[in-house]
Amino acid sequence: MIDLPQPTGAELWPPEEAGPAARLHKPWRMLVAVVEVLLAVAAGWGAYACWRSSVATVVTTTDDGAVLESHRYFGGMLVAAIGLGTVAALLLVDAVRQLTLAIRARSPKPKA
Repeated sequence: MIDLPQPTGAELWPPEEAGPAARLHKPWRMLVAVVEVLLAVAAGWGAYACWRSSVATVVTTTDDGAVLESHRYFGGMLVAAIGLGTVAALLLVDAVRQLTLAIRARSPKPKA
C-alpha cells in the first residue's frame, strides 16, 4: 500500500469560488413546471394527431368482387409523432425535477 500525502486546506482543488452560494430552492420553478406540463400536453396531443394522420386505409374491389383492404403508412408523420412523444416525455421529466426543486430543496443550514 502506498502512503500518499494528503492535501491541506491551501492545496484543495478546485478552489472555492468567491461570492454567495447558489440557491436551488426558487419558488418560480413551480411556474416553470406548470408551463412544461402544458407544453407536454400540447406535444402529446400533436403526437396523437400525427400518428392518426400517418395511416391511410386503401380499399379496392377486384373484378371478381373480392374486397382488398391495405394500409399505407407515411414515414414523415410517424417520425413527427415519435419526436413529439419524446419531447413530451422529456418535458414531463424536467417538470418533475423543477417541481421537486421548488418544493424540497432548501439552503444548507449554517454551521455553528
